[in-house]
Amino acid sequence: MTSPDAAIPGDTPRTISAGMTFLLAAACGLIAANLYYAQPLAGPIRASLGLSPEATGLIVTLTQIGYGLGLLLIVPLGDLLENRRLILTMIGMAALALIAAGLAPTAGAFLAAALLIGLASVAVQIIVPFAAHMAPEAARGQVVGNVMSGLMAGIMLARPVSSFIADILSWRAVFFLSTLVMGLLALVLAKALPQRRPQSALRYGDLLASLGHLALHTPILQRRALYQAALFGAFSLFWTVTPLVLAGPAFSLSQSGIALFALAGAAGTVAAPIAGRLADRGWSRPATAGAMILGASAFLVTHLVPEGSTLSLGLFVAAAILLDFGATVNIVLGQRAIFALGAESRSRLNGLYMATFFAGGAIGSAAGGWAFAHGGWAWASWAGMALPIAALLYWMTERRG
Repeated sequence: MTSPDAAIPGDTPRTISAGMTFLLAAACGLIAANLYYAQPLAGPIRASLGLSPEATGLIVTLTQIGYGLGLLLIVPLGDLLENRRLILTMIGMAALALIAAGLAPTAGAFLAAALLIGLASVAVQIIVPFAAHMAPEAARGQVVGNVMSGLMAGIMLARPVSSFIADILSWRAVFFLSTLVMGLLALVLAKALPQRRPQSALRYGDLLASLGHLALHTPILQRRALYQAALFGAFSLFWTVTPLVLAGPAFSLSQSGIALFALAGAAGTVAAPIAGRLADRGWSRPATAGAMILGASAFLVTHLVPEGSTLSLGLFVAAAILLDFGATVNIVLGQRAIFALGAESRSRLNGLYMATFFAGGAIGSAAGGWAFAHGGWAWASWAGMALPIAALLYWMTERRG
């Protein structure tokens, strides 16, 4: 690893060790998991705190809103402030928000904590460009891919882990244990991370104002963000609707069974380092098309046999892996492309990229819920398939080279 006293001079990249890459990947996974712990616990939280059924959706929605605000208001600070201190500050805020959620005596207190959990969890999107700064150009995609594999593993494992802990202890224990994890993580990162001081004379207001210019005048950002918005929309639709399908009369799976299904889907996280290597070799364009084809195929395979059989369940597992693989490949390809645009704006570009496709995910979840309510899995799956197909059609308009 690198001594924390050995600061990265300006924006000059240095070699990053395998140990440091693993640490950053683990940190991303542990922090990102905070965004998803509450999703399978909405029922117990509602019953414990007296939330109305109509307001239960706010448990997830406010976390997402907090994360979206953080992407636009906090992540750009990575281009302005010393990065190690910023990362540690956000992890500290996450720990405070998590313990507040675990101790929340009322629904209002919990929802406020959920908003802050989302806001603080954007630390992961400061860590990813930090890793890109540390990596040499020739291996940047590989390093970003390895770090992103940790982040995606955290996203996929958070739901089953929180379900298992809540079954054994309580929903509050999930947040207390994560508070402890954040504290230990902060101690490790404080010792291991080098400093990085961006060379920027911008003030915070100017920094935020520059987001509009970057969004309007960076074609690579626009294209990569829209590609991923479509794929992440399909990803969010699948993971919003599939638990409803599996719990329904066709499969009648228990919560533990659905948690095991989510664990199987996590196999798609191995795609991140593969995508990074493909990008480093200049194969981003065909790999992007492949990711979109995988995303569309995931929904198609669920219709090969009627729902309810063991084979059908196996095809849903295969679909989860294919979709996770496609979405993960594409996010890494996109980050590799935008990080090559310049070190001085990496955090702002990453914030815009993530905010755009995060909005696509929110739209996908909403569309999936509506489609499932009106036409079951048939309508929802066709809607999910349409998103990567639309992205593929857009990809066909991309100029080669």
